[in-house]
Amino acid sequence: MKRILPVLQLRTYFDPDNPEKTLRDPMAAYKLLRRVRSQWLTIVKYTQLSLYEEYQNLLDYSNIPEAEDLDDAASELIRLQEFYKLYPHNITKETSLNADEAYHMGLVAYDEDKFQHAFLWFLYSLDRLTEYSTTTEEELLRFLSSSAYHFGSLPVAIYFGQQLLNLDPTNDEVRVELSLYKHLRFERNSNPDIFTLNTESNNSYEALCRGEVDERTSKRQRALSCRYSTGGGNPRLMYAPVKEEVEWDEPRIIRYHDIISDREIEILKNISRHQLSRSTIRYYGVSNIRTSQSVFLEEDNTVARISQNIADITGLSVESADDLNVQNYGIGGRFEPHYDASDDENERIATFLIYMSDVEIGGATVFPKVGVALKPKKVNLIYMIY
Repeated sequence: MKRILPVLQLRTYFDPDNPEKTLRDPMAAYKLLRRVRSQWLTIVKYTQLSLYEEYQNLLDYSNIPEAEDLDDAASELIRLQEFYKLYPHNITKETSLNADEAYHMGLVAYDEDKFQHAFLWFLYSLDRLTEYSTTTEEELLRFLSSSAYHFGSLPVAIYFGQQLLNLDPTNDEVRVELSLYKHLRFERNSNPDIFTLNTESNNSYEALCRGEVDERTSKRQRALSCRYSTGGGNPRLMYAPVKEEVEWDEPRIIRYHDIISDREIEILKNISRHQLSRSTIRYYGVSNIRTSQSVFLEEDNTVARISQNIADITGLSVESADDLNVQNYGIGGRFEPHYDASDDENERIATFLIYMSDVEIGGATVFPKVGVALKPKKVNLIYMIY
């Protein structure tokens, strides 16, 4: 037990060989979360059979992911699908799910009334059923029929309902549902295609996150300039000027390149990793508007050096600034459109974002009103002035 538990605790957070590369794929993170919960619960089950008290003391139940954690992870994956218009086979391209995992994804989507995504996940699960699956064909056919009905695709609901009735011709409940679907089919003119996602969107926030930038915006950005900056003649930057790129002129958004070292990034990650907790919003507390984990860091040598570097570059004092805040967006995390500044007295006048990892797809910081999307790049700093 003493040998096994530390190994499992390590796997709770990451693969020690290459944690970031492994968990950069949100589907891989979801599968790891499921596996850790399953393995922990198995250990708990057999440990509790023992009367040896030390076995009980070895267990730390706080490390076991809750069922709610799995549901939240699945919900964020479905959110990614909605944002980027992804089918199950798109989002599982690198890391496939088995029938039971896909069934859980479908259930979460169904409970959130996202019936098209639920249908597609149930269909994905049906295609992967094996003799070792705990999910049954009957369960999947029932949810496929129900999802299609709620989506408004009655011919598809009827088809899968008939498949379900073929499995059990004595099921009167299914027979009644089929009769209802057939009756409604002749009363409804609409029959939306449940198999095909709608790729059109009038939401500028989501479009920018997907990388759909207006050509007029791109043309204006190409006219902006890059330079080496000394922060207005700051002595600390005279012999080591920083790379400054103007991303937008009004409001002023500037990107500084290579502003923090890889070593400093790792220090910040190590300091914050075990202190992270769910991010909150002023006046509202925990909210689905902001799904991330964060921590405000106490000042040490590294934090002080980074803060001083920001002050040198911008010419602003850090005395009245917020403490350095580390954010982890986990599986599909986001922060909906918001204002960092308000009308309160002594409110923020600028925001600084330092990217501590590269992101292959998505992850942009977007400004819907001006149509600007800033892609994250490790060791870059974004400076926004209100």
